[in-house]
Amino acid sequence: MAWIFAGCGLMGSAVALFAYAGDTWYDRALSSMEADFRAKLRRMRVSSRHLRKWLVAWSILVLSTFLAFWLILDMPIFGLLSAGLLVGGPWYIVGRMAESRRERIEDQLADSMVALSSAIRAGLSLGQSLKILADQCPHPICQEFRQIVGEFTMGKPLEQCLVETRDRLNSENFALFSAAMLASRESGGRLNETVERIAHSVLEMQRVERKVRSETAQARTSAVYMALAPVFILLLYYFVVDPVNTEKLFTTLPGQLILSAAIIFNVVAYLWARQILSPDI
Repeated sequence: MAWIFAGCGLMGSAVALFAYAGDTWYDRALSSMEADFRAKLRRMRVSSRHLRKWLVAWSILVLSTFLAFWLILDMPIFGLLSAGLLVGGPWYIVGRMAESRRERIEDQLADSMVALSSAIRAGLSLGQSLKILADQCPHPICQEFRQIVGEFTMGKPLEQCLVETRDRLNSENFALFSAAMLASRESGGRLNETVERIAHSVLEMQRVERKVRSETAQARTSAVYMALAPVFILLLYYFVVDPVNTEKLFTTLPGQLILSAAIIFNVVAYLWARQILSPDI
């Protein structure tokens, strides 16, 4: 038991020394991560009130995991690998969640623009038309229209509401939509016709994107299977084919290096495949 307490003491001392010696570097890195996470959470409309505390706890977990693998389990290579996965995992997950919400909003935006054009053509004002969109559009785009209508009702200029929403969503289609509305309010013209033309353009782009996605769906599924196949092969070798030699991948330094390199290449290959197969029209 003595070595466990000694290891825990060394881990605590190392964390304290790291926090003291690298205070400036750590604060800059934390501020950079906080800004990135805050922007993504803002797009997902998730509160970032205690984000700084969560990032501090996250960094302590990453360092503690590395030290636990190194000092207690005597696996420094796996410690570095685990720390890297802990750093990149949440970043990737939050980014994918924000991107998924943006894609759903863009899929719903064309129909919303058509509804807005119809409401304006029926004689409703722009504020009344946006209120209809806020009440009748599906989730999640209704949240954005509700915020626009709420801020506009409270006295904020509509131009400012549209610009802030455009910057928050980081959506090309919404940027076209807001640009059309801003141009119409500045120079006049028939807003319903402009919005309707943009809606038809967005619908055509969505049709092309859906066609590309359907044609690459099988390849994306194959990428998932290829990423999971090495895990099943490793388990098969560990429990059935050659347990003795497979165990050396975990207990010897060369084996740990080989296994860590294989995991890194597997993750990079999967992310690369997703990037190649993601349509960008």
